[in-house]
Amino acid sequence: MDAVVNVHVAKTQLSRLLERAHAGEEIIVAKSGKPYARLVPLAPTEGKRVPGGLDGRIGDEFFEELPESELAAWED
Repeated sequence: MDAVVNVHVAKTQLSRLLERAHAGEEIIVAKSGKPYARLVPLAPTEGKRVPGGLDGRIGDEFFEELPESELAAWED
């Protein structure tokens, strides 16, 4: 069964609630007795992201100014 806590408890016990959610428990945060938000664990990631993992480079033409016709298209 999902745990339901009010906003005051969520504010004072956020670290504990996050640990419970991380362990797989779903926690509902209620405001004035009505469900308002849900704490759930995030799906695990496949691994660490490494910058520069893609081949290729940005050429100098990337930094050239756009022609007036293309700038006008973006400003419409």
